[in-house]
Amino acid sequence: MVWWAWFVLAGLLMGIEVMLIDAAFYLMFIGFAALITGFVLMSGVALENWVQWVLFSGLAASSMVLFRKKLYEKLRGDAPGFNASPKGKIIELEQDLASGDSCRVSYRGTQWTVKNSGPELVQKGSTKIISVKGLTLMVGGE
Repeated sequence: MVWWAWFVLAGLLMGIEVMLIDAAFYLMFIGFAALITGFVLMSGVALENWVQWVLFSGLAASSMVLFRKKLYEKLRGDAPGFNASPKGKIIELEQDLASGDSCRVSYRGTQWTVKNSGPELVQKGSTKIISVKGLTLMVGGE
């Protein structure tokens, strides 16, 4: 491919990432690999097509493995000190919950399954979330 074709490919990939879909920075790193490949060719280095593709794929794969997670966490990660887990929060039960029983509770704007994982009855009213298993909030006993 000619150098400008790599630039076009880079622009398309990065534009799709930014404007159309959220691919979690994968397309951005593939686009940067195409951009670097284009710069190598623009600098006058003559490479066979297969070497260009090997360079492109190697740059894309290695940059994603080495840098994507760090950059993604830095740009999109949780704010410092922010805990999104419901563990330790208080919920309101509308009924008593015997050991091993479960019910549905409205929490954070949606319906959750709440299960009593302790050996004793959990009384109706305010109770603390002990842990979270999948989409089930566990209450009772520690």
